[in-house]
Amino acid sequence: MTPTLSPQKKTAVWLVAVACTMLGLSFAAVPFYDWFCRVTGFGGTTGVAAAAPDQILDQTVLIRFDASTAIDMPWEFKPQQHTMTVRLGENGLAFYEAYNPTSRPIAGTASYNVAPDQAGGYFIKIECFCFTEQVLQPGERVVMPVSFYVDPTMLDNAEAAGIPEITLSYTFHQTPLPEQQAGLTGPAVTPSATVEN
Repeated sequence: MTPTLSPQKKTAVWLVAVACTMLGLSFAAVPFYDWFCRVTGFGGTTGVAAAAPDQILDQTVLIRFDASTAIDMPWEFKPQQHTMTVRLGENGLAFYEAYNPTSRPIAGTASYNVAPDQAGGYFIKIECFCFTEQVLQPGERVVMPVSFYVDPTMLDNAEAAGIPEITLSYTFHQTPLPEQQAGLTGPAVTPSATVEN
C-alpha cells in the first residue's frame, strides 16, 4: 500500500522540484544565450571566421573604433585609427595599442561589442586579441591587430542593409595573472608585437 502525502508535503515536494528545475535552467541559460548571440548577432555580438569571403562588393561601410578600460584596469588603451572605410567582404586590418604604466605585470582580457546591434551578426572577426588573455610587463606597450570583414549578406537583411557605419568597441578588464607570470621579476619580456615608446 503506497502512503499518500499530505497537501503540505505535496506542496513542499513540488516547490523543491521547481527550485531544482530553475537551478538547472540557470546553468543552461548562459551557454545557450552565448550560442544564441553568436548565431544571430543579438546584442552586437560579432561572428568569427577563418578567412574573408571571396566575394567583395563595391558598397562600403564606415567602421569606427572605440576603446575603454574597466574602472579597476590601470592600462592605457586606445585605437591607432579612429575610422576606416571598407568594402563589404573586404578583409580589414585595424590596430589597438595598450600600455602598462605601472611597476607590476598586469593581465587583462577584452570584452567587445558592435553597434548598431543589427550589424553584429555581419561583423566577422578573423583574428583578434580579444580571443586570448594579454599580459603586459611594467612599462610595456603593445600593438594588437584585429582582422575582420563585414559580411556581404548584410544587404539581404532589410534592417541591416542601410547601415552606413559600424562601431567596434573594446573594453579591457583586469584579470588574475597566470601562475607562471605572477612570480616574474626583472626586465620586461619583449614580444614580437611590442613597439618602443
